[in-house]
Amino acid sequence: MMPVTQVKVGMVIIHNGDLWKVVARQHVAPGNWRAMVQTKLKNLKTGSQIEQRFNANENVERAVLEQHEMEYLYNEGDMYHFMNTENYEQLTLSAEVLGDYIKFLQPNCHVQVDMYEEKAVGIELPQMMIFKVTEADPAIKRATASAQFKNATLENGLVVRVPSFIEVGDSVKVDTESGEYVERA
Repeated sequence: MMPVTQVKVGMVIIHNGDLWKVVARQHVAPGNWRAMVQTKLKNLKTGSQIEQRFNANENVERAVLEQHEMEYLYNEGDMYHFMNTENYEQLTLSAEVLGDYIKFLQPNCHVQVDMYEEKAVGIELPQMMIFKVTEADPAIKRATASAQFKNATLENGLVVRVPSFIEVGDSVKVDTESGEYVERA
């Protein structure tokens, strides 16, 4: 148990019997009210998010997670296969556990798999990943002072807004948290 005032973004806590990752946190001390900690929590099992307010004097239970570096191999339907890079053991995770991260998985990419009590509860992707552009809207040539963006479809099926100079066959770097274009790779 730890005081809720020591909770930081990225920590995993146990709340109402489930594992929750702290996505946002704000300590609030309004005028003549008691201080509180306003948090936004993401359920590691279902992927749903809630806002939870704690009194500043409450305690929460911090979950101790093990992280293992694994390599994504392939998928069969809704089951995704990973290999531990240290001992070569294989692990299969369902689409439900992976959530929105499925669209960023490519063969041979390395991820961190979060384990709680010998059970996989989620993954962490690298901050930036590189994908090849498979389709792109045509560039519109106009004399303008502002940057122009167009839609491009990546090899993983994700559609992102890219600058007009990006063409089919180019590789682009994408932020895995926001799903947005960062730069040409």
